[in-house]
Order: sequence, then C-alpha cells, then structure tokens
Amino acid sequence: MEKDRELPANTPLSVHKRAVIVGASSGIGAALARRLIDEGYFVALLARRVNEMERLADEINSQAGEKKALVYQHDVNDHEAIPGLFQTILRELKGIDTLVYVSGAQYPTAFSEYNFDQDAETIEVNLLGAVAWLGRAASFFEHLGDGQIVAVSSVAGDRGRVGNPAYHASKAGLSTYLESLRNRLTRSGINVLTVKPGFVDTETLRRNAKSTFGVISPDKAAAGIWRAMRRRRQVVYLPGWWRWMMLVIRHIPSFIFRRLSF
Repeated sequence: MEKDRELPANTPLSVHKRAVIVGASSGIGAALARRLIDEGYFVALLARRVNEMERLADEINSQAGEKKALVYQHDVNDHEAIPGLFQTILRELKGIDTLVYVSGAQYPTAFSEYNFDQDAETIEVNLLGAVAWLGRAASFFEHLGDGQIVAVSSVAGDRGRVGNPAYHASKAGLSTYLESLRNRLTRSGINVLTVKPGFVDTETLRRNAKSTFGVISPDKAAAGIWRAMRRRRQVVYLPGWWRWMMLVIRHIPSFIFRRLSF
C-alpha cells in the first residue's frame, strides 16, 4: 500500500465512519461527500472523471488538514472490476460502514425517439451498475451485521410518464430493487435508504429538462440525504413535498394520465 493512501485506523478515542460514494465527481455525489466529511466520515470517491474527483479530494483534505478522501477511477459498467475494487477500498479505507450509489445516466429524448443504444446505457448505469455495487455491499454488511445502503433513485420512477421511458423504467427498477434489499436486510440490522429527488441543479438537469420547477441545489439535496441517513429512514423525497405530489400522480387514472404531456 502506498503511504499517501493510508488513512488512520479507528481507536477507542477516535472513531470515524467510512463511506463509499459511487458517482462522486459532481452534483449530488460531490455535495454528499463534502457533507459526510463535515459529519466526521472518511470517504472513498468513485467515478469515471478522475480529474474532478482529485480536485474534490484535494479540497476536502486541504480543508480538513488531514487525508479524509481517497479517489478511485471506476466505470460502473465494468462489473467484473467491482469485487476486486471493493476489497481494495475495504483495505485502504480500513472498513466500510456506508455505501452510496449516486451514478446516473439520462439522455435528452424526443417524444417520437426510440434510441436503443441510449436506452441500454441508461439502464446499464442506473440499474445494473447499482445492482452490481449494492449487491456487493449487501453481502458484506449482512455478514458484518451492520451498515447502511443509500441509493439515489428519482420521482421519475414512481410512474411511467411519456418523456423518457428507459429513464423512468431504470429508476422504477432501482426503487423496487432497493425495497427488496430492505426487506431482506432489515432483519440483520442494516438500513436501506431510497432517495427520490425531484429537480436538482446538476449538469444532467441542465442538459435534459425542458421545463422545471422547485429546483434545489446539490448541497440542499445532500443535507436532506444526510438527515434521512441519520434518522435511518427508508424512503425520502427531496424536497419533502414531492411525496404528496407523487401520491396524487400515482392515483391519477390511467385513461387520464396517458393524455398528459409531462
């Protein structure tokens, strides 16, 4: 192990939680990394864009006055790399208490567009990449008898709207997978949190959204996620009023809903 990647081990007088954030280069992932560091965590940052993560890690470590963040370049579509990378992170981070999956893909999609390559990439990143990482974490935490799994789904997964079928399907699949994990793992003392944001001011939103409302910052989203983690919630909508909006939307009769344009 390289000396500059060593983090301090926990001692009876100095205990730190340790989190892995998959999709940490920008947006919600980067904001949550900063928040967890403020709350006393050590973090492993994973994403494809290594330069952005290194800048984030330098900022975090400089402000903390000690090394608290490690960087790992990773493409979530590379499923075969995950077991070995998980073990490397476990060794270098000196333990894992929390795994957060934030990685996501969404492409602008015209109403009459059906692009299989884009749809496949969306499902690969949003669902299959999540299953690969969260299943690995679930097995580890189940044997440990403790831990927390967090994944960012979306209000878009609550119902199949006309805008982007593959994106809605991927988030619906992720939410259902997380519910299944929760039902398995709760008896082992492991918390599984599903995060369902509305519009968050990220690169993805600016690239895809034709119209928005109630947009929140990544920092506000991270604060909401942290509150839900601390309270060991099962599902959190961000902002909270989305829970009631989606309750209404889920109960709109299909013959009306299919005529809507959102």
